[in-house]
Amino acid sequence: MLNSLSVIIPFTMTNFSQIQQKIHTNETLSRTLVQWREAGQRIVFTNGCFDLLHYGHLHYLAQARDLADRLVVGLNSAASVRRLKGPNRPINDELTRTYLLAALQMVDAVIVFEGDTPIELIKIVQPDILVKGGDWEPEQIVGSEFVLAQGGQVLSLPFVEGYSTTNIEQKILGREK
Repeated sequence: MLNSLSVIIPFTMTNFSQIQQKIHTNETLSRTLVQWREAGQRIVFTNGCFDLLHYGHLHYLAQARDLADRLVVGLNSAASVRRLKGPNRPINDELTRTYLLAALQMVDAVIVFEGDTPIELIKIVQPDILVKGGDWEPEQIVGSEFVLAQGGQVLSLPFVEGYSTTNIEQKILGREK
């Protein structure tokens, strides 16, 4: 009789593999974008730190995805987040933030970018629609001039009051607003 600990059960990580397939480099994203465009699919792009995922993020990303056939999310690298948000951020490491975004059903592709702005990534993606949250006016959104010049749209989606990573951080630190 075999000891149950010695039995090897074949195991495939199909769900995890599906998540991994959504995480891209510039090269893999470029190839994927060609396939989507050849299939006649419209692409929406957004970006952010997405440090601690919360209801506001989910609401925003779902709204963004509703605008087109595919949603590409540019994720600020850890170094970029530190430059933008300060030395105590990001709270979640880059790997965690990347995989959490890729695990969301409304997200079709995630790509990490190193710059303080996603302008170079926007030029690669060439989205049909560029979106940010309601705390941004369309003319303030990085890449808006490029996307508009390409015939695309730039939208500021409604901000969900009371939900922000900064608020969560303050609550954790006992400095609730």
